[in-house]
Amino acid sequence: MAATLPTVAIIGRANAGKSSLFNRLVKSQQAIVAREAGTTRDNVLGKVTYRNDGKEAQFWLVDTAGLKAAEDEFEASIQDQIEEAADAADVILVVVDSTQHVGDEERSVAKKALKSKKPVVLITNKADLKDSLPDDDFRRLGIQTIIRTSAEHNSGISDVLNQIAELVPPATIREADDVLRIALIGRPNVGKSNLFNKLAGKQQAVVANVAGTTRDINRIQINYHQRTIELLDTAGVRRQGKQEVGIEKFSVLRTLQAIEQSDICLLLMDVNELNTQLDQRLAGIIAEAGKGLVIVVSKWDSVEGKDAYTRDALAPKISYNFKFTPWAPLIFTSSVTGQNVTKLFDLVTDIDARRKQETKTRVLNDLLQKAIDKHPPAGLKNTHPKLRYMVQTDDNPPWFVIHGSNLKFVHWSYKRYLERLLREAYDYSGTPIKFSFRDEKQIKSNKERVAQGKAPVTKAYKQAKNAEQGE
Repeated sequence: MAATLPTVAIIGRANAGKSSLFNRLVKSQQAIVAREAGTTRDNVLGKVTYRNDGKEAQFWLVDTAGLKAAEDEFEASIQDQIEEAADAADVILVVVDSTQHVGDEERSVAKKALKSKKPVVLITNKADLKDSLPDDDFRRLGIQTIIRTSAEHNSGISDVLNQIAELVPPATIREADDVLRIALIGRPNVGKSNLFNKLAGKQQAVVANVAGTTRDINRIQINYHQRTIELLDTAGVRRQGKQEVGIEKFSVLRTLQAIEQSDICLLLMDVNELNTQLDQRLAGIIAEAGKGLVIVVSKWDSVEGKDAYTRDALAPKISYNFKFTPWAPLIFTSSVTGQNVTKLFDLVTDIDARRKQETKTRVLNDLLQKAIDKHPPAGLKNTHPKLRYMVQTDDNPPWFVIHGSNLKFVHWSYKRYLERLLREAYDYSGTPIKFSFRDEKQIKSNKERVAQGKAPVTKAYKQAKNAEQGE
């Protein structure tokens, strides 16, 4: 079964402290997808797991303006943010500067947020400053729930997380099936819809047009070598002769939803505009979500005088810019000539098989022991991590749990070292792999607290116990 997490969107005008609030909400949690050194992602998206006083929630936190650089011609205005959040988010956080009086812009945002019928929370940030206004000055916005925060001083953050935990719906569970879901992801005008149409047209055995549960995510199912593949296109399928002129709208939240609903993502980049920062951010989000990834260079037919040398010259530059996903294959395509389009089917089915390949616990632990013998993990004086054994607990993506003690001292570079050895033992090309670390002392402490009735039996505790038993 696959779970699709709810989404919490942060909106608000510039200088209200959205980024600082985002950082606090994400960094205050330990159980989020690790933000490790060497990645190029900015603070745009975080997967947050929150547990406190019996409250529990897991959700994506998104800064809806975070993917739009100021110089981009399709930069999201505050109105774009609220429309997008109202349409696609499950909970909306409206952030205002508590030192500034309510203006027309704040009133417009609040009105549209409330009109969406989604849960809305007003965050009055910078509440630590002496010229911060009282809550009564903001009640005229009509938002019932008001939380005062100081993101800079970490004040009010737990109140925000508690409120989110009460409001977000549980994750949507999709029953396991044999359908391979492929999402086409990318910036506007990189050729997603053209490739979508070409992939659909390559196969004559069309199973069905599948009505999307999320508006503006178009789907179609095809049959390839007795395997049902569902294509997801966030840009929408345009009929011939009806192509829009200009820049198509780019939606952060719908892109995130397509990533969440897929197994493997094709990240498209226009060969005439390669290696933008946004492409790197999207690749980071896909990897963070645990989805398979193929980097697709589109519109190869538009390059004049191209030859093998041109491709060989471009490939290392692209790989350098995506060095945080070195496992992602790179392919050059053309929807006009059909070059390498069919190869995408073989590529994604191979990646799907690698994501689901079986491993043997004995092999994993031989690999772990050899890794430790060759390069023991560093720690502090008299406090070194002890890695005892490793088991695989999940696939899609492959997930490995390492048991031991003092595991909080395991450096991110050592995790990369273990990942590299694991990829040498098993071919995981095209997919991220995930690690979790279970500290025996912490598990023992949790067991004792549960037995004494001092702590609830949480989902995290159950997962740790199952992993310990090798289930």
